[in-house]
Amino acid sequence: MLYVINVVLPVFALILIGYVCGRTGKLGINASTELNRFVVWVALPAQLFHFASNSSWQSLWQPGFIAAFAGACLAVYFLIFALSWFRKRDLSAASFAGLSASYSNTGYMGIPLCILALGQDGFAPAVISTFVVFAMFALATIFVEVGVLSHKKSHEIAWSVVKSLCTNPLLIAPVAGLLWSFGGLTIDEPIEQVISFLAAAASPCALVSIGLFLMQKREQVSSEAWTVSFAKLIIQPSLAWLLAGPILGLPDLWVNAAVILSALPTGTGPFMLAQYYEADGGLISRVVFLTTLGSLATLSGFLLWNKGL
Repeated sequence: MLYVINVVLPVFALILIGYVCGRTGKLGINASTELNRFVVWVALPAQLFHFASNSSWQSLWQPGFIAAFAGACLAVYFLIFALSWFRKRDLSAASFAGLSASYSNTGYMGIPLCILALGQDGFAPAVISTFVVFAMFALATIFVEVGVLSHKKSHEIAWSVVKSLCTNPLLIAPVAGLLWSFGGLTIDEPIEQVISFLAAAASPCALVSIGLFLMQKREQVSSEAWTVSFAKLIIQPSLAWLLAGPILGLPDLWVNAAVILSALPTGTGPFMLAQYYEADGGLISRVVFLTTLGSLATLSGFLLWNKGL
């Protein structure tokens, strides 16, 4: 039990600090937005670039893990996508619902949690999963663009999708880091130190930002939000374990990482995407709230069960 507390407490304590600071007014009403911008545009890209630039292709190319994690993501995405489509006949809404059910908070919570639970070896699967999440984000963006811009020509939709993906700092940074690494380039020590400082700020700032986000008032929770949250916290990690363990037979480190990363709560990415398209983000915000609270129990339960094996 002490092991679980040591792993889970630091992560959720930072979320609680953000919540308390927002509730007591120590951080203003715009703190969540501004801190989130700092993480998205500065700190997290620095962390991803730092890791990718110091990584080899061999350390990141783990086809078994990628298949297990991505397979679980895709299965849940299309399951919820189909349910939402049959109910609303709205392509954009279905895509947002599917993304909410499959978009793990790998960048904000996955990296620190995997390191705490699995040691430094847990950093690699956390970053690999972040690439997979980017792919899910891209997939959802395509469906949203098609739904929103259905009145436009195919080449205009395609250009809009490409432009959205190519301006995402969380996609640009790791790709740039990989290119830097493959090119055998080095970084001057002062610049390397600046990147390291920013990278170190990513996880704590991101977790505090989540706490500030959860403080915001929400509408009454709907049955759809409960369905999406159940798919995120129960179905997705169960599928990840099934694929990584019994089917693919991956080593314990990668099985545990696949389950932990799949069991993470929904990140704020879908909500930011909804804001970008001026869509209704009510369902997404409720799912983020429910899964963040629920993951405290599900993640703790998995870590406790796994430690007892």
